[in-house]
Amino acid sequence: MPNVAQTHRHPARRVAAASMIGTTIEWYDYYIFGTAAVLVLNDQFFPQLSPAAGTLAALATFAVAFIARPFGGILFGHFGDKVSRKTILVWSLILMGVSTFLVGFLPNYDAIGIWAPILLVVLRFLQGLAVGGEWGGAVLMALEHAPKNKKAFYASWTQSGVPAALVLSSTIFLLMQQMDEASFHAWGWRVPFWISALLILVGLFIRLRITESPEFLKMKSEKREVRVPLFELLRTAWWPLILGTLTLASPNIIFYISSVYLLSYGPAHVGLNRESVFIALIIAASIQVFTIPLVAMLADRIGKKTVMLAGAALVALLIYPVFWLVNTGEPMGALAAMILALPIAHATAYSAVASFIPELFRTEVRFTGSSLAYQLGGIITSAPAPFIAAYLMQNTGSSTAVATYIAVAAAIGFVAIALARRAKDPRSPQEADAVSVSAG
Repeated sequence: MPNVAQTHRHPARRVAAASMIGTTIEWYDYYIFGTAAVLVLNDQFFPQLSPAAGTLAALATFAVAFIARPFGGILFGHFGDKVSRKTILVWSLILMGVSTFLVGFLPNYDAIGIWAPILLVVLRFLQGLAVGGEWGGAVLMALEHAPKNKKAFYASWTQSGVPAALVLSSTIFLLMQQMDEASFHAWGWRVPFWISALLILVGLFIRLRITESPEFLKMKSEKREVRVPLFELLRTAWWPLILGTLTLASPNIIFYISSVYLLSYGPAHVGLNRESVFIALIIAASIQVFTIPLVAMLADRIGKKTVMLAGAALVALLIYPVFWLVNTGEPMGALAAMILALPIAHATAYSAVASFIPELFRTEVRFTGSSLAYQLGGIITSAPAPFIAAYLMQNTGSSTAVATYIAVAAAIGFVAIALARRAKDPRSPQEADAVSVSAG
């Protein structure tokens, strides 16, 4: 294991780049399932249901991962706080890769009956466990290697991996959809899952070459690790955990509405061609890869809390023109909507999350705390978003109701961000001095 001095000399940008590439690969695996749930999994695994019920069942399978994610955060967080940040990142990537690759070989309902959807749910649960440990570990490696005045910037590289993964998964599915319908449904939909095997090998090669977090090594050298990080977290940091969870309301909901719900809303309700929605999503997410670190640079200058509060306000305000633009039924309207939603509103709300949430917790429970907050935020905000949007649309017939739901969620996130404060560590004077100011 390298010593602390060696780790401090390790270039922060190399670690941040490794975190971003690994996160891109892992979230690619995660997102191709969501895209497949909208496009094809209902036909393959729930053919006994009506098309509408089959789509809901496929989306429910997609949501299973959100249930698994907090358990992954607890499991990987425990060892990430006690054993190694780096090692846990490697194992989360392996678990995600194997689970995703196997989905590509899973027989459908016609071949093995009820076992097909059961195995699909199991593999999706394992994907959720993996991503539950991924975000916290990747973020902490980038954050804890970064210089003090650039923590938001370097941590945001991990955040940029999310839209990069969305671009990669959407592009591959768009290419697969150029096949004839029969071939796509027979085997074409499986190709994006098979590709994940090559991507995982690339991710492992990169992650095995980085060094351990200097703050983690310092904590270990001072023998400050705790016996059970989860228990310590619940005993001493339950309020930051709640606030950290709620801060994700604004970025999470607008992201999943844009990247999942609008894929079906556009074609079903306003007659948009699905390919046009995909292209709009790809272009907007490509821009967002760059706007996230740009906004994070601003956060390092004027304060993370200030930027996140502005992001929550933007989500609440811009979601109405987002739906208005989609409702024009024009491809350029869809593109403008996606740009408002992702590289502008979501990027502002999301860019500083990677540095804001971890700093709510002391080093010895930071992996567990940040992972659990992020993943609980996923269950509460992200997972139900497409369902609530579909329910509101079905019962009101108006996208205004969906937009209002998102605006209210953003307001809740705004309040949580305003109340949150950085952690203080009374057992480490140096660390306490470094984090004694408020998160803003």
